Amino acid sequence: MVIEVVPDDELMKVLEGERKGRRDDYPIRAVWNSILAGIVYQHASIESLRRELLRNGELREACGFDPALGERAVPSKDAYSSLLKKLMKKQDMIDRMFEELIEELKEYLPELGRHLSIDSKKIESYAGGRKNPEESSDPDADWGYKTYKGKRADGSIWEKISSWFGYKLHLLVDTTYELPVGYKVTKATRADIEEMLPMVGEAKQKHFQSIETLAGDKAYDSGPHNEILYDKEGIKPVIDIRNNWKDGEETKLLKPEKTDNVVYDYKGTVYCHCPASNERYEMAFCGFEKDRNTLKYKCPSAAYGMQCRGYAQCWKETKGKTVRIPLDTDRRIFVPIARSSYKWQRIYNGRTAVERVNSRIDLSFGFEHHFVRGKTKTTLRVGLALMVMLSMALARIRRDQFEDMRSLIKRAA
Repeated sequence: MVIEVVPDDELMKVLEGERKGRRDDYPIRAVWNSILAGIVYQHASIESLRRELLRNGELREACGFDPALGERAVPSKDAYSSLLKKLMKKQDMIDRMFEELIEELKEYLPELGRHLSIDSKKIESYAGGRKNPEESSDPDADWGYKTYKGKRADGSIWEKISSWFGYKLHLLVDTTYELPVGYKVTKATRADIEEMLPMVGEAKQKHFQSIETLAGDKAYDSGPHNEILYDKEGIKPVIDIRNNWKDGEETKLLKPEKTDNVVYDYKGTVYCHCPASNERYEMAFCGFEKDRNTLKYKCPSAAYGMQCRGYAQCWKETKGKTVRIPLDTDRRIFVPIARSSYKWQRIYNGRTAVERVNSRIDLSFGFEHHFVRGKTKTTLRVGLALMVMLSMALARIRRDQFEDMRSLIKRAA
């Protein structure tokens, strides 16, 4: 199914043209097809793939090797190494194939690219890490660190630091269909947020003119980046937020220059204090006013009919207590889709799509246990895996197997 849809004609012409006039013991297309087969059938190494080809005559024939040659048709280890070195120099063509598959998928999946999520995952190098990466057998790699923090039930703070030697894969994923639409391999020390705007900008320029939302975890929390996403790109950020407020500070006055009774917390939830009892109530979110670039909130008594002793006083002073909050109040906290709304939570929950793609990359495509070292080879291996993922999805959609488009294997009867 992958061989059927992968747009590799241009790549094959270039590689076969480079071989013209030289020995042609192993046909390039057949060897290329067998590399794709190694990814589909989850072989962790070339030697594992070669053993399967030596054993499996049907697989050899499916890849395009001469059945009359039998086991002699299986390429040597050096032949695979030679082709992989050539492919590493053709990464731009691999990327173009990835982009062509996205364009073909858009014809079948009209919502593709509307809601995106971004995340990164660690890829450990097969080489051993040392304090000085230049002393390692993989000098391109370096040490990455990720800190996890939380609060226990008793209120105490816990912290865990995870480290790895290798690289970082930055992934842009469509949350509706759980398919990758952009990727980049960097050193492990590269900050996640530094790749967000370039990757989103490239995806919008090449494929998706109408991206509506971008979801991300706290690693992408930034006021200036939120501003660029919405004001320049027209994309609504749905990004989790860190608590950068001083210890013990729960709320801030919305308008401190006016003795106001409206406050908000670091997550953007807006409250009003009853002027009679000083009780705090969450205000009702009434939508985003695009023409004003403001979030609109209403008195909970007026919105929900709840009892409030200070309602008459508020009504007299403000005619119903409707509050408009400009996004510029704080671009980290206030975003076009209010953080306290059900819509924000629903879209943010879609971020798990990128985590499931990460899991498939590890488990189905062999990155949890692999034998790859070097940034160029890692990028090639990632590009091939994601290309196979899209190829399989396209092939299954064409065969009316829409429900299995994210699967490498056939569902049991």
